Amino acid sequence: MTAGRAPAGTQEPAEWQRAACAFVSAVESGRLDLPLPGSGATWRRWAALADLAEEDLSLARLAEGHADAVAILAELEGPPPQAGSRWGVWAANPPGPNLTATRQDGGWVLRGTKQYCSGARVCTHALVTARAGDDERLFAVAVDGLEPRAGTWPATGMAGSDTLDVGFPAVRAEPVGPPGGYTDRPGFRHGGAGVAACWYGGARGVARALARAAAKRDVGPHALAHLGAVDIALRTTRAALVRAAEEIDADPGDLRGEGALRALRVRALAEATASDVLARTGRALGAGPLSHDEAHSRAVADLTVYLRQHHAERDLARLGELVAEHGAAW
Repeated sequence: MTAGRAPAGTQEPAEWQRAACAFVSAVESGRLDLPLPGSGATWRRWAALADLAEEDLSLARLAEGHADAVAILAELEGPPPQAGSRWGVWAANPPGPNLTATRQDGGWVLRGTKQYCSGARVCTHALVTARAGDDERLFAVAVDGLEPRAGTWPATGMAGSDTLDVGFPAVRAEPVGPPGGYTDRPGFRHGGAGVAACWYGGARGVARALARAAAKRDVGPHALAHLGAVDIALRTTRAALVRAAEEIDADPGDLRGEGALRALRVRALAEATASDVLARTGRALGAGPLSHDEAHSRAVADLTVYLRQHHAERDLARLGELVAEHGAAW
């Protein structure tokens, strides 16, 4: 991995290389040595992810994947990550090509293409889902020998996350957990709620431009009204995340069966807040920051893309099903 080295003939490293350098530094410095979900310090874990997201959403995407992989390996009793290793979780299953796992020579071999692999050129290892007969299983792989396909993420938003399609040309892999174990475990719901902390942090980053402008000059009553609404939304989301973290710490094994409801609620709230922050900040400040503030324009583009991990009405419909099933305790 040549993170930070400018391609031949250019003066600046590519966006993914800048984020990769920051990711390597975060791992090696211990910044990503976070408490596990349900360990009694879940909010501290999420607060650290939110801080990273406010700083750089592409960095946060890489950090969240690494932290999630460490938690999954602990929960499913997989191989402990080596010091300094950088992990991703490549578990998306969109329409199109995917991975298959077959037994060969007493082990497992993965073949095919995996889409949406964040950190494709900076991660040293990954947890990957693949179809094994009628089951979906999780596997640990070293990225040596994989084939990241440059150009498969041409978008501007989240360009730094280096989210590429990756080819698996008969790659040896080690199974982690039983068939279906990746999604059946309590940590799957806990991790889904944790992504909301990144969206919240990203929204904070976008909103800073509005807060700075209001502190420096008279932005007018309409912009101040937007700032007031942003303040309420962000503080409400933070309170919901703190409460969700406390509930996870009180029931790490999800014995009450509330994990799916909790994750869907907090994700929907964080997505709605972030979408509102994007709209209000843009309406309050106009084109100026988007045109002349590189960090702000990147944060807006990144957050717009990152939020699409929320599946909009499909996730809300699933939430409604669970509310109808469990009862509306309002």
